[in-house]
Amino acid sequence: MNLENLQKSMYQLIVETSTNLPKDVRRAIKAAVIRENAGTSAAMSLATITNNIQMADDNISPICQDTGMPTFKVKTPVGANQLEIKEAIHQALVQATKDGKLRPNSVDSLTGKNSGDNLGAGTPVIKFEQWENDYIDARLILKGGGCENKNIQYSLPCELEGLGRAGRDLDGIRKCIMHAVYQAQGQGCSAGFIGVGIGGDRTSGYELAKNQLFRHVDDVNPNEDLRKLEEYIMKHANELGIGTMGFGGETTLLGCKIGAINRLPASFFVSVAYNCWAFRRLGVKVHAETGDIQEWLYQEGEKLSFEQPAEAPKEEKRVITLQAPITEEQIRQLKVGDIVRINGRMYTGRDAIHKYLMDHDAPVDLNGQVIYHCGPVMLKDEDGQWHVKAAGPTTSIREEPYQGDIMKKFGIRAVIGKGGMGPKTLAALQEHGGVYLNAIGGAAQYYADCIQSVDGVDLMEFGIPEAMWHLQVEGFTAVVTMDSHGNSLHASVNQSSLEKLAQFKEPVFN
Repeated sequence: MNLENLQKSMYQLIVETSTNLPKDVRRAIKAAVIRENAGTSAAMSLATITNNIQMADDNISPICQDTGMPTFKVKTPVGANQLEIKEAIHQALVQATKDGKLRPNSVDSLTGKNSGDNLGAGTPVIKFEQWENDYIDARLILKGGGCENKNIQYSLPCELEGLGRAGRDLDGIRKCIMHAVYQAQGQGCSAGFIGVGIGGDRTSGYELAKNQLFRHVDDVNPNEDLRKLEEYIMKHANELGIGTMGFGGETTLLGCKIGAINRLPASFFVSVAYNCWAFRRLGVKVHAETGDIQEWLYQEGEKLSFEQPAEAPKEEKRVITLQAPITEEQIRQLKVGDIVRINGRMYTGRDAIHKYLMDHDAPVDLNGQVIYHCGPVMLKDEDGQWHVKAAGPTTSIREEPYQGDIMKKFGIRAVIGKGGMGPKTLAALQEHGGVYLNAIGGAAQYYADCIQSVDGVDLMEFGIPEAMWHLQVEGFTAVVTMDSHGNSLHASVNQSSLEKLAQFKEPVFN
């Protein structure tokens, strides 16, 4: 095998997966755009998403800044050297990370140290399988942490909020899947895709669920019972009204694929792997001797381009421009549903920064400032200047234990993220005079384009994704979803979708 060519082929697979959504996913998103009601926050979000897809195409840059845990599924001819293939994948990952096509995402679980090159214990995930064909089938999925955190596993029988008892039958499975969609809300960057694994043990059940994500969005399940269940979920999950980014709307789920394997008599698991709209999954057929790509997978049919500009807010929408630093008086004037454009300085801060700030002084004056829940993809040029390659929001709920206390301690006025936050933060916003702004999850190119310069960085010992980056922005647009008057769009959508979920309590499959 020509290992140099194989490494180049794996590099191409990684770059294309990170920057170019497959055609079946594009078709699903296009259908959602057509279904959505014009002028709504969901429609505006979808317009931003399609704009971002096109920008990623044009820039050959990551669609989302969270390039996830690289998971390879590789089928090899009998006799192929899997050790050499693994090494080629590793070297391709290192190069793609160096070139800014992947964010360094491999973190030591004990020390918190980022390896910087996406290699480490257990990273990447590579699943090998032998087969009798004479070529290599290599498939890759980049599944980010936000949607990974919304994976869920049920052990039947169980009691489910809004749905009651789920038994060990097809109807109990149906209830689990509906509940899995409900619990994800907008935190996993809805509208999303789900893979479902029925049976197995706890490990093989989750693996089966993730394997369903390697299926084509528009394929047909050969098992008649599972086909009917997939169709049921696709129809009724979109009646929950969660919508894009959890803003409400017509499309909550873009795809549902279900598989089943045998189980132990004592165990009945239903495992659900949730994937965001930025469903980065591609594959290649590789010549076993030359290492060259022979064919791309998931690219059947016409490629949809999304060249239309992002939908402009309607005139009746409140659009407020804020210049950082921001006053409490300005914040108190904002209400849920307002669209905000921010100019000036903002600072990134994720998990490590929030934990650090609880016990230390801030490295900069944060009074009146904006914290952005973001772990960007950064690239340093020959002159030592940092440039933002991708900069969408991360899921905010992880910072719930810290956020309110930190805002009050340092005088922070605005927090930007995705998916909303909980009651502790909401109470702090009301007491302190703060606001939560929901950016569009996954829109990493759209937001990177709003960043004019990188003016500095602190706490680089936490690694690129977790450092505090000083960003100069212009026209950075987000929606007020939690205000200083005790209102939360996220709480409202959660409650309304729970009420809608209850209508699916009665048996459907006998």
